[in-house]
Amino acid sequence: MTETPHERRTRACQERLRDGDAAAVVLSPGANLQYLTGIAESPSERHFLCVVPREGGPVFLVPELSGTQVREQTWVAHVRTWADDDDPTAALRETVADCGLGSGRVFLDDTMPARFCLDVQRAFGGERGRQRPFGLASEVLGPLRARKDDAELVALRRAGEIADEVALSLRRDAADLVGRSEASLAREIEHRLAAAGGDGVSFEPIVAAGPNGAKPHHGHGERTIEPGDPVVVDFGTWVDGYASDTTRTIVFAGDPSEEFERVHAVVAAAQAAGVDAVEPGVEARAVDRAVREVVEEAGYGDAFVHRTGHGVGLEIHEEPYIATDSETVLEPGMVFSVEPGVYLDGAFGVRIEDLVVVTDDGCERLNDSPREWRVDAA
Repeated sequence: MTETPHERRTRACQERLRDGDAAAVVLSPGANLQYLTGIAESPSERHFLCVVPREGGPVFLVPELSGTQVREQTWVAHVRTWADDDDPTAALRETVADCGLGSGRVFLDDTMPARFCLDVQRAFGGERGRQRPFGLASEVLGPLRARKDDAELVALRRAGEIADEVALSLRRDAADLVGRSEASLAREIEHRLAAAGGDGVSFEPIVAAGPNGAKPHHGHGERTIEPGDPVVVDFGTWVDGYASDTTRTIVFAGDPSEEFERVHAVVAAAQAAGVDAVEPGVEARAVDRAVREVVEEAGYGDAFVHRTGHGVGLEIHEEPYIATDSETVLEPGMVFSVEPGVYLDGAFGVRIEDLVVVTDDGCERLNDSPREWRVDAA
């Protein structure tokens, strides 16, 4: 029988556990659980856990009301359940004991609620409270998730295409968007992403007009988009659990200031320099440096107030991070944003963002909608 992507990822996880002489990874609902098992579950007040030992198959411990669903949706063969009138901590202790994990470090999901973390720690510590070293699951899974496999890249490419379709549609309909509020345009972007085949938004869209563009995480408000306003639009969607994330700075009508045109040209050149710097074997900080040098040489270094980029996959922010101090060596399959920005308080902001995937000899852009500020740019 052909091994599924989730099984391959779990096997790779267990290989990393054995290499580090670790005992297990314990996961709760979230991106790590989805990555290994295919289960996309929302967090709740009930114990919903998966123990991935260094040897043997993973074991789910889930509420009885979720048992059938989990068995139908995952490749994992061992699914234990507990009823609402049971003690889930006792079931957890039994599960850990039956896995025969012995000694070794245990890695807990980074987003596991504290109350579940404490129960897991007690279950692995035993009745006498023996101390066992614990760590974060990202130490094991982060490097694996950073390199996307073929199935993941298919979803990421489609999510990027949908974001591009919407970015293009905003340019086509520019005349109708002047006079609308930021919040109204944000809702319109959500609608268009869904109409194009996206599964909701990967984050709350940013629509920042005029001086609001100088706030990198402005979100959106009731300010009206006026002729001549630079408008930062930052949005994305989900496809099969994988995200897109793109940013364009557009003037929907009228003429912006000369300084805006100058800054936009600087940011566009910086973004191009960053993409050109991406190739296997390069440290992430070298990409950040390539971007930052262009902005600094133009005299706007102090107005570039964030890292150059972040990984994108099952989460909108994940490894690798493209930052000044990042020593991560780029490898084929890594997907991340390249998104320089310049923010001038009280005036405007400019950000241009594409996702790229590292290839064997460079990189591939996952976004290719026009990057010019003019709406008629082709």
